[in-house]
Amino acid sequence: MTEKTAVPVLWEPSPERVAASRMRAFQEWLAARGGPAPGSYAELHAWSVDRREDFWGSLWEFCGVLGEPGGEVLRDREAMPGAKWFPEARLNFAENLLRPDFEGAALVFRGEDGRRVEWSRAELRLLVGRLQALLREAGVGPGDRVAAFLPNVPEAVAAMLATASLGAVWSSCSPDFGAAGVLDRFGQIEPKVFLAVDGYFYKGRVHDGLDKVRQVREGLPTVGRTVVLRFTGHREDLAGIPGAVWWEDWLTGAPEREPDFPLFSFDHPLYILFSSGTTGKPKCIVHGAGGTLLQHLKEHRLHTDVRPGTRLFYFTTLGWMMWNWLVSGLASGAVLLLYDGNPFHPGPEALWDFARDEDMEVFGTSAKYLDAVKKSGLRPGESHDLSALRAICSTGSPLVAETFDWVYEAVKRDLLLASISGGTDIVSCFVLGCPILPVYRGEIQCRGLGMQVEVFDEEGRSVVGRPGELVCTAPFPSMPVGFWRDPDGRRYRSAYFERFPGVWCHGDWAELTPRGGMIIYGRSDATLNPGGVRIGTAEIYRQVELFEEVEEAVVVGRDTGDGDQRVCLFLRLRPGVELDAGLASRIRRRIRENTSPRHVPAVIRAVQDIPRTRSGKISEIAVREVIHGRPVRNTEALANPEALEEYRRLDLEPDQP
Repeated sequence: MTEKTAVPVLWEPSPERVAASRMRAFQEWLAARGGPAPGSYAELHAWSVDRREDFWGSLWEFCGVLGEPGGEVLRDREAMPGAKWFPEARLNFAENLLRPDFEGAALVFRGEDGRRVEWSRAELRLLVGRLQALLREAGVGPGDRVAAFLPNVPEAVAAMLATASLGAVWSSCSPDFGAAGVLDRFGQIEPKVFLAVDGYFYKGRVHDGLDKVRQVREGLPTVGRTVVLRFTGHREDLAGIPGAVWWEDWLTGAPEREPDFPLFSFDHPLYILFSSGTTGKPKCIVHGAGGTLLQHLKEHRLHTDVRPGTRLFYFTTLGWMMWNWLVSGLASGAVLLLYDGNPFHPGPEALWDFARDEDMEVFGTSAKYLDAVKKSGLRPGESHDLSALRAICSTGSPLVAETFDWVYEAVKRDLLLASISGGTDIVSCFVLGCPILPVYRGEIQCRGLGMQVEVFDEEGRSVVGRPGELVCTAPFPSMPVGFWRDPDGRRYRSAYFERFPGVWCHGDWAELTPRGGMIIYGRSDATLNPGGVRIGTAEIYRQVELFEEVEEAVVVGRDTGDGDQRVCLFLRLRPGVELDAGLASRIRRRIRENTSPRHVPAVIRAVQDIPRTRSGKISEIAVREVIHGRPVRNTEALANPEALEEYRRLDLEPDQP
């Protein structure tokens, strides 16, 4: 359980920073139109969920969304699922990202190999126009799917916008996926056009992609046109890939032109995103254009304080929803900073060099990345000029309190550290940062505006100050349109609404603090249950990651056969370090002293590697299945499935500490 001692404030925005924020501007804008007077964030949040039609309608107007909102904001307001947002609205997602009132740079790309590319917004619009014409020529229209197997490059942004401009549906994977993993995803959605790459750079090496492209293309019979981007240039032969053409040759078929923007409904499908798929074939989650746009506008402009010219970065691939979130920054006038490659090549300074060189203002990354930089010994604030940096966003796993400390000690004192959490399921956040609130050690700052987020106990009662299930008790615009090939919505309802009928149950084990912050302890399906007491895995990781000897860890529960569970901790240690009795004893002692005796692992083992998903998240579920002798149903969802073999052979009898 969490400590009940006073939690220190690590950062507080200055009055000047609060006054200049877009969040405060929104409060003043509302007040001038008869809305609530500017007050605390808690008061604004309460109004946004109590008067959700007023909030989301006001947000449309405040952000200047291009399109026709219609006369109704919310129909069937209590239906969960089933509520309809802006049922009469018409808009084009791509038009809102390419709006002509923003000028200057659109994006800057930097590759691991050192190449740099910068595009203006005018250049991006013209390329989108050319791609739009080529996709139309390939027969792509509203509702058709375009599948992309690409690195995080500018061409991917342009192709997505061209797809969206036509009302077609974009879906993507990163080129480090195996062919079977790509087919598990794209094979379900039957794309008409397949965009791919000849290879990618990682850890200083060229990784060939054309053989995988051929295998994937053979498994996609609906594809009529395959376009291959020459990124590494190490091979020239597209033989054996039906209908394939090089990107630059394809472009010669279309002159420069501005795109046109037909209007579509608010819920018109925009993206198909995929669940991690570690327990079976990935779920195909369909997101609508209007909900995605409004939610991202809110999160960028109000919660992240993005404005025209803000230099916005997130370290991500096209296999993670943070890419979709990042690209929407164009709708707020941001300059996108794109990076592709290993974030530690040639060393831990790689992304900080990028931040320094490009005057990065918002640095988005994962908790695991920040912890790895911390353990590398690099102190970016001392080695780099980060004067432009004003916010760090962290997601992917819970950010432990000690890493909060490190950011403020080793990166920058005057900085908004926004731990954020949501997911692929909503292509956005439930809880996130706020530029007018202080940062408390180890806590996510707030619940998102318009999101009626609560924590439920086992009986479905709302609780504060103790762990439970993170839920959302009222509809919000970025709920999925549905799942692909789920015509009656049965799979969709089963995924989120079975546990508490009429309430979105997200699957996170969390705690709402009395001041309105949030602590995430891990996934509910990975919580531990020794002696019948539910424990979030993040509570153990927080203690273990403080040991310099430990690179990373995974902790799972192993059933004992008598209704109880044994906590098993697996450690990937630094090179040259051995797991001896002394180290194991120190780890157990720290866990016991800082959590409870229930948290102390019965088993501690050193391993060579820890399995993780393609988006970099540690797969506790895969480890749990293996140590119980059960098959992992979809190893293609893992970046390193070979790591599981070691766990099958381990002796997991309890230690005698």
